[in-house]
Amino acid sequence: MSTMIKMVRAFAAVAVVATAAPALAAGEAPHIARQQWSFSGPFGTYDRAQLQRGFKIYQEVCSACHSLRLVAFRNLAEEGGPSFTEEQAKAIAAEYTVEDGPNDDGDMYERPATLADRFPSPFPNEQAARASNGGAYPPDFSLLAKARAAHRGFPWFVFDAFTQYQEQGPDYIYALLTGYEEEAPEGVTIPEGSYYNHAFLGGDSIGMAPPLSDELVEYTDGTPMTVDQYAHDVSAFMMWAAEPHLEARKKTGFRVMIFLIVFAGLLYFTKKTLWRNVEH
Repeated sequence: MSTMIKMVRAFAAVAVVATAAPALAAGEAPHIARQQWSFSGPFGTYDRAQLQRGFKIYQEVCSACHSLRLVAFRNLAEEGGPSFTEEQAKAIAAEYTVEDGPNDDGDMYERPATLADRFPSPFPNEQAARASNGGAYPPDFSLLAKARAAHRGFPWFVFDAFTQYQEQGPDYIYALLTGYEEEAPEGVTIPEGSYYNHAFLGGDSIGMAPPLSDELVEYTDGTPMTVDQYAHDVSAFMMWAAEPHLEARKKTGFRVMIFLIVFAGLLYFTKKTLWRNVEH
């Protein structure tokens, strides 16, 4: 009897989730289409050229408002990243100034950044950032690709656990960057100074103006200079910033799985050997 009660309760819980998830998707979560990424799946890796293009987008467009406070300049030249040379990373760092000190007189001073420094924020504090952006606070780019997600609801999140779908953040960022529309749908009112974006999870209006436009940033490798390409590239770069050791994690996970399979096989054959002459 108790087993039957547990089964009924489990079924009821699943039913509640199944009915609540579509309501959430319809009321709050816009549809976010899945994109193709080189780092998808258990064997995926970052596209080095794409990461370098994405960094170029960040440096020339996004860095005017968004910080990257958890990424150091040395990370640009580390294994698993954009694969800049150490000299290139040093040259990039030299373009920035950071506050240091105090000196012998007790004063803070500015100096050129080095590989050991992290990317400086474009604003001295949150209040200054809000004052420069109409009250909105531009989020830091360091972990944004892991902090944002495409809400897929039931039963898709169950399948995602088995298919190892971990690219919800980049999918959402891409959808947001390409989701601006000149006119809002009928019945939707956009406050003055805001913009309509059908992918924005916070509502229909967003305070950030469309940051990308065709041919905004020059690519020298022949890659199309379109909003779609820019959005893909900077989203991939933000994924690397949030998870710079993704490739190492996947390699370690693969080795662990191989070890567990071999270990399970050894245990099985050991058990068969030890118990084959034991009478039942």
